[in-house]
Amino acid sequence: MKKPNTGFYVRVINDAITESESIGEKMNPSYEVIREAIDNKTLEKVELEKLKEIHQAFTEGTDRYRVISAMITEIKPPVKVMGIHKKLEKAFELYVEGCQAMVDSIQLDKGTVDAAAFDASEAIQDEATDSIAFSVQRMTSLIMK
Repeated sequence: MKKPNTGFYVRVINDAITESESIGEKMNPSYEVIREAIDNKTLEKVELEKLKEIHQAFTEGTDRYRVISAMITEIKPPVKVMGIHKKLEKAFELYVEGCQAMVDSIQLDKGTVDAAAFDASEAIQDEATDSIAFSVQRMTSLIMK
């Protein structure tokens, strides 16, 4: 059985995290539109066309996150990070679920956003992000030893 290549593994995980950060940065302005509308209780003022645009951006971003999640799941980690890699896998899967929940909170048929569902999806993403950051930090520490 061939031993996993640590350098290749680190590069794939680094690329996955870098790509996910880039996706998040690209979607952030759309997120801010809805977050501000919820916070200011002005959701009814967000036009349907804007909601469609945001829904599309979130859907595309979530689909890209799914690809990254699959990449993380498929790569073979070095033995010394196997446990923390599993934690990273689960955290990224949870993150994708939270992103999908955010997409689903945008109710195009009603021309609005389910604020409670949006807030809940945001909490899921925050929890997953914390776990992803912890996992990457822990992996880095273990690999550098």
